Amino acid sequence: MSLFLGIDVSTQSVKCIVIDTVSGTIAAESGVNYGHDLPDYASPNGFLPHPDPLVKQADPLMWLDALELAFRRLADTGAPLAEIRGISGSGQQHGTVYLSEDVRLAHDGKTLSEQLRPKLARRRSPIWMDRSTAEECRELAARFGSRIQRDTGSPAVERFSGPQIRKFAKEHPEEYARTKRIHLVSSFLCSVLCGKDAPIDFGDGAGMNLLNLKTLHWDSEIASFTAPGLSGKLPDVVPSATKAGVLDPCFAKFGFTPGIPVITWSGDNPNSLVGIGAAGSECAGISLGTSDTFFAPMTDFRTDPAGYGHVFGNPAGGFMSLICFTNGSLARERIREEQGVSWDFFDRGACRETVPGNGGRLILPFFEPESTPLLLTPGVRRNYATAAPGEEIRALLESQALSLRLHSAWLGGNFRRIRLTGGGSKSEGFRRILADVFQADIETISVTNSAGLGAALRAAGAVEGIPFGDLWNSFCRAEETVKPNPDNRRLYDSMLEHFREFLRASPEK
Repeated sequence: MSLFLGIDVSTQSVKCIVIDTVSGTIAAESGVNYGHDLPDYASPNGFLPHPDPLVKQADPLMWLDALELAFRRLADTGAPLAEIRGISGSGQQHGTVYLSEDVRLAHDGKTLSEQLRPKLARRRSPIWMDRSTAEECRELAARFGSRIQRDTGSPAVERFSGPQIRKFAKEHPEEYARTKRIHLVSSFLCSVLCGKDAPIDFGDGAGMNLLNLKTLHWDSEIASFTAPGLSGKLPDVVPSATKAGVLDPCFAKFGFTPGIPVITWSGDNPNSLVGIGAAGSECAGISLGTSDTFFAPMTDFRTDPAGYGHVFGNPAGGFMSLICFTNGSLARERIREEQGVSWDFFDRGACRETVPGNGGRLILPFFEPESTPLLLTPGVRRNYATAAPGEEIRALLESQALSLRLHSAWLGGNFRRIRLTGGGSKSEGFRRILADVFQADIETISVTNSAGLGAALRAAGAVEGIPFGDLWNSFCRAEETVKPNPDNRRLYDSMLEHFREFLRASPEK
């Protein structure tokens, strides 16, 4: 056996996956859902309630308690954790953690949250769903204009880390002054495993509006404008395969061997690109999770003229594109609940009792403030008055698929293969709709936790030098392929134009 651990700290859960690179199999898995397993944090969807719908924050101590519980459950599987040879991880992108002192772990029996609570300069962490930084984005745009997108890969974006940091420094200057280090979710959890400060990788660092992707260094001019002394508060930025440190002795209690390499963590989207086996090919990926994301490797650095697409570092080398649609599974769950149907009907029955095109029904299901297109005020719009449950569900799925296609067109749009991941990839009906809307083969792999798998593959590649191609052949082969129906090409081309016009009529700001 040659075992490697990947950890995914996502919006709603922590998942662990152990791979065996010799047998090419998954050796063990575990998971923790914040809402179900840690109800005391009052975060059933991964964030704390707030009277302002634009504010989305989480308690970073929740991630620590979930990590320890996931480790205990992993040990309970009987997997030989002492034989794990390396670890890496994935963190939900853009979220920030503020520390007043270094991450150093004691070996006194205290939990991680007990040890790190006194070290938090800010008790709440804004996460990627936060949209409360419109003013800060306007200030950054006014100061730097198009340079901020041209050099960092994205315009100033409400959910990105730089605007979050600027808002905190303006509104809470004393707490900001006490902040010694500002981590991303990924580098914070990596630091905890190492028991010392860990760096940020190019993939996750690109989601901050602070990393100059042309120099691969923090942009000192943007950083100094964002907040006083910010450059000195940021960790180093490094390639994804960099060894961040070794596993702290604190984790021996779970059965791990202290001193094994911990490879720098990355964001969930860069890890997913690796985990679905698309990071080195011309295949695109769609993650159907809390948010839906469209991502693909990029052969050259270019930016989205509309400003919705982003450019991140690709852990396999070069760059990757990403477009985020906030109302993903949360919208699907909301529609399912409103229609009072089972997931089986939602995933299969609804599409079997309706027809492609669905009478032209379209819906903009913006139950939460939306990223693509930018809509800070939630609101649901339909172009129809009534619909049966199946028709409402197909309207949702076709509209989500059309939005994915429309907003990825700047990448060229001629994708012959698209890999799906995330919980929504299990939906038979949605896979068929995506195949027909994109007129592309829709492929799924056996592992839905692509971010965790990508982290484990990155650890194996960094520690043992295994080429990604070999790892993808072992762990990322297509398990099922849905072929498009060419008879539906013209139908969905026409619907795409109707969707574009419908979207234009919606208020954006």
